[in-house]
Amino acid sequence: MQNAIIIIIGNEILSGRTLDKNSNFIAGRCSKIGISIDEIRVIPDRVKIIKKTILEASKKYKNVFVTGGIGPTHDDITAVSIALAFKKKLVINKKAKQLLEDYYKSSKFELNESRMKMAYFPAQSKLIMNSVSAAPGFNIKNVWVMAGVPKIMQAMFLEGVEPRLKKGKVFFSKTLKIEKPEGDIAEDLKNLSEEFDSIDIGSYPFYNPPKIGTNIVLRGKDLKLIEKAIKKISNILKQSNILFSID
Repeated sequence: MQNAIIIIIGNEILSGRTLDKNSNFIAGRCSKIGISIDEIRVIPDRVKIIKKTILEASKKYKNVFVTGGIGPTHDDITAVSIALAFKKKLVINKKAKQLLEDYYKSSKFELNESRMKMAYFPAQSKLIMNSVSAAPGFNIKNVWVMAGVPKIMQAMFLEGVEPRLKKGKVFFSKTLKIEKPEGDIAEDLKNLSEEFDSIDIGSYPFYNPPKIGTNIVLRGKDLKLIEKAIKKISNILKQSNILFSID
């Protein structure tokens, strides 16, 4: 089974100053290529925590997707932390250095010592190219490290990560929107989830008076089984005269 964890690094996420959009994007793409996201963590810019989290995740999951902390400032410590985790030297990557030199030659900004920091990676890393702002991410073992800025991260993932991943069986998802509170259908959902235990069946209430209802989401890799479960719950809802729609 192709499974993964998403690790978001950044004090700005934990403080509430910045909204995390990266985990949502990565999880959505992984659903389309058959990789199950089993866990998402948000951790601070602290070497010991990054090191410990990466080591644990690398042993537990097939893929570890990391965003944040690879810029030019003092708090961008992801590369050095991962180098320490895997007992590798932090070295300048010649290709990354050339990419930065070329990029800054054609810009109005100077390639100073701080910006050159973005060319240092754990030894034996492979670059993840960045078509937006040149500074690459990196891949070491089963760990994929990308920028924290959503636009850059998305380009890295789509162009440099996703094509290199081992794909699994695609996930399918169907939603029933029911015009009843979830408490009214809880017992039926319990029975359905026990009968179709290989499908993820989630109940998500919505509250927008006068409309109060529930979205039932069925998700799995067997579309025929999902459709069978939908037919079963649809019949139950019809018998109870509960209005619903299927998306």
